[in-house]
Amino acid sequence: MQPNIRGTWNDDPAHFRRPSRRTFLQVGVIGGIGLTLDDFFRLQARADQKHYVSKEGTAKSVIHIFLPGGIAHQDSFDPKPFAPIEYRGELGTIKTKLEGVYFNELLKQTAAIADKITICRSMTHGEAAHERGTHNMFTGYRPSPAITYPSMGSVVSHEFGPRNNLPPYVAIPNVVTNYALSGYLSSAYAPFSLGSDPANPGFRVQDLALPNGVDDKRFTTRRTMLDAVNAHFAAKEKSDNLAAMDTFYQRAYSLISSEQARAAFDINAEPANIRDEYGRHAAGQRMLMARRLVAAGVRFVTLHYGGWDMHSNIRDGMRGQLPQFDQAFAALIRDLDRTGLLDSTLVMVSSEFGRTPKINATAGRDHWPKVFSVVLAGGGIKKGFVYGSSDATATEPEDDPLTVEDFATTVYHCLGINADKELMAPGARPIEIVDGGTVRKELLLRG
Repeated sequence: MQPNIRGTWNDDPAHFRRPSRRTFLQVGVIGGIGLTLDDFFRLQARADQKHYVSKEGTAKSVIHIFLPGGIAHQDSFDPKPFAPIEYRGELGTIKTKLEGVYFNELLKQTAAIADKITICRSMTHGEAAHERGTHNMFTGYRPSPAITYPSMGSVVSHEFGPRNNLPPYVAIPNVVTNYALSGYLSSAYAPFSLGSDPANPGFRVQDLALPNGVDDKRFTTRRTMLDAVNAHFAAKEKSDNLAAMDTFYQRAYSLISSEQARAAFDINAEPANIRDEYGRHAAGQRMLMARRLVAAGVRFVTLHYGGWDMHSNIRDGMRGQLPQFDQAFAALIRDLDRTGLLDSTLVMVSSEFGRTPKINATAGRDHWPKVFSVVLAGGGIKKGFVYGSSDATATEPEDDPLTVEDFATTVYHCLGINADKELMAPGARPIEIVDGGTVRKELLLRG
């Protein structure tokens, strides 16, 4: 059963629509993909029956910051100050903490924490369409007309399952692309979406709030009634599968009633100075929420910020969006570092591709997948390191090209997942988590 972003289903989910069972719990909708909370935990309960063979690696959690549209590498992490102006663009550069390494002038705070991150300047693939490039970066695979591949977050959810009664995979504020979903894996491994932007005044996760007319007393009564119904079915049917499938109710109740779980999503509990440090804007509050979730036990958080498809007026476009990203990203790295979470949290910044080397006739840049930049930090990744390089005009890799397969395989390696492992697709077809990737040991603290 596969949900899409619009909330429809590819096959009939009538099994989850029986009113005699469904009415015991109805608390919101998981934003963006159409799952109610009880559906989500029923599916997750089924997933819990498998044996998780992967073991945690240096990274216990991942924060994936996706910049949709294709951010220009020349106007962010790989400026070319000595190239002709039609290549370098109108924006200047700023020196980082790393000797001889410069960023775009708008990345002032990130330049100050460059000694804590790794910049990969030789990312490359061949897909110049947004959808196909996005598929690459979320799954580690080129798109196929025959099969839909699972996202990295869904694979992590599949391999490790939940921790601390929290969803293993969360999207902030919602699912930005179908390629962030579970693909050929069960919908149990799809992300739990907040459904609302944590930067909004009065933000709350709808799924964690009891519906109107249901107070704590009534909530407890429903739970007691459900326990009685489950006991009746278990005694009558003597089915282990029945008990296993209905453990989702216990997890749903735990998430709603657990102070720890609810606190993880309560961004208003964060001190005002920390919220100000991140920035009271979309980039800042989304990244702060991501930090709260991984601290509480969520294994994989994906968030998106901005729109970077700047075919015209790229100078003003970058000035409008890059400073917010700069403030939030630098605050995230500093915060993870001072709280001791950076070593166990892998942060990655990606986009579907870069932009053309030469400024076009409308003062923008067009799609360019031949070379672009990604950023990694924490979770076993080197600090203060530049991997690979592009040539003098940022047209193609100069050395150490980083492929999509190698990138994904390295991320999985940090998590303790063997990317050669085969998962079962529909029709009992075994498919490797990543096909043909190599761990880029040069990126690792301990190669």
